[in-house]
Amino acid sequence: MEILFLGTSAAVPSKEHSTSCIAVRSGSDIILLDCGEGSQRQLMLSPFSFMKIRAVLITHLHGDHVFGLPGLLQTMSLSNRTDPLLVCGPPGVGAALEAMMSVTEGETQYPVEVREVSGGESLDVNGLTVTVYATDHGIASVGYVVQDRQRPGKLDAAKARSMGVTSGRDMARLKNGETVNGVRPEDVIGPVIPGQRVAYSGDTRPCPTEDEAVRGADVIVHEATYMESEAAQAVDHFHTTARQAAEIARDACARHLILTHISNRYDDRSAVEAEARSVFPESYVAEDMGLFTLTSAGLRYDGVRTPENR
Repeated sequence: MEILFLGTSAAVPSKEHSTSCIAVRSGSDIILLDCGEGSQRQLMLSPFSFMKIRAVLITHLHGDHVFGLPGLLQTMSLSNRTDPLLVCGPPGVGAALEAMMSVTEGETQYPVEVREVSGGESLDVNGLTVTVYATDHGIASVGYVVQDRQRPGKLDAAKARSMGVTSGRDMARLKNGETVNGVRPEDVIGPVIPGQRVAYSGDTRPCPTEDEAVRGADVIVHEATYMESEAAQAVDHFHTTARQAAEIARDACARHLILTHISNRYDDRSAVEAEARSVFPESYVAEDMGLFTLTSAGLRYDGVRTPENR
C-alpha cells in the first residue's frame, strides 16, 4: 500500500501546506481520506490519478476537510469519468454535498453513491475493507481503517517436493488451489496473509472508540494539531497533541505512526516529530506530497513527490 499526503495543514493552509487530504493506493485503486480545498490540484501535481479514486471518505464536515469535494467531483465529470464513486461521511454529508453541488450548478455524468456512517460499519471498496469508528470532535465525526486485500499463503516448495510435486507447472497448480498427485494445497501452503491496515483519525480528541478500532494497525495516520505545551487548547478544541497521538499508537501496539493536520504555529515540524518519538520511536511527521510505502518489511519513506521527481 502507498500513502500519499496531499495536504497536511490544520484548518488554515499556508504557502507550504494544503488542507487535509490523503490518498491510499493499493494496486491501481485509490481511496481518498478527506478532501480539503485544493485537493484536486494537489492530485494533478502528484503521481496518482484522480480518475482511479474509488471512494472519498470524509471524517467530518469542517471546511478544511470537505471544501475540495465538489470541485473534484465536477472535474472527474468533465474528464469523462464513467466509473462509479462512493462518498462516505458522517450524518449530514449527503445534505452538505447536495447543497454544494446545487449552488455551484455541479453535476456528474457518473454514478455517485453517498453513504452516511456513524461508527461500526464495514464497507467493501473494490476488495479493500473499510471499517468506520466514532471519534470525538464536538460534531458528528468518524475515523476509518482501510485494510488491504488478503494475500495467499506462502508455498513451502521443499515440502511439496518431498511429497512428490517437482515440476514448476504442478507447483503453480497447487498455488491455484488444485490438488496434485494427492497433495492438497493446504498440505504445503501456509495460511492466508491478512491485508495490512492503515487507520486514519481525522480530527478528534483521544477516545475509547478509537483506541479499540486502531489496535494492531500497521500504520496510524493521526492528527497532531498541537504539541503538549498547548494541551489545554487541544482539549478545548477537540484535538490531539503529538504526544497523545504517540501514546495512542504505543498502547495500540501499532507498527508505525504518521502525524498530520499540524498547526502552522509550528514552523519547525521536527519538534512535533521529536515529541512523538519520545513516546513512540516509529513516528513521522508528514509533509505535503510526501509518499510512504507500506510493505511486509515495514514503512518506507519515498520522499516528496513533485512534478520534477514523480
